[in-house]
Amino acid sequence: MGQIVHAKIQKWGNGLALRVAGMMRDIPGFKQDTLVDVEVFDDGFTVRRAKSQGKGFRFPLREADLLEGLTAENAHADELAVIQGGEMGD
Repeated sequence: MGQIVHAKIQKWGNGLALRVAGMMRDIPGFKQDTLVDVEVFDDGFTVRRAKSQGKGFRFPLREADLLEGLTAENAHADELAVIQGGEMGD
């Protein structure tokens, strides 16, 4: 079991932040720009180093997941605008 560190959640812009300082800053494998996974519970959260440290943003869902079950009817394809002559330029 790890050690307990008391910290304070503070306002940061329009959100809240928990500063990683002191002994938390010295956790092996954690440095600036380290990607983390946050597991959320009703009474708090756990932060762990992400297994994949890939570059850039990772979407939580794949395109196939988002399009699953999509039909012309439930996508309201009947309400798409009809492009008129001259609207797309020359």
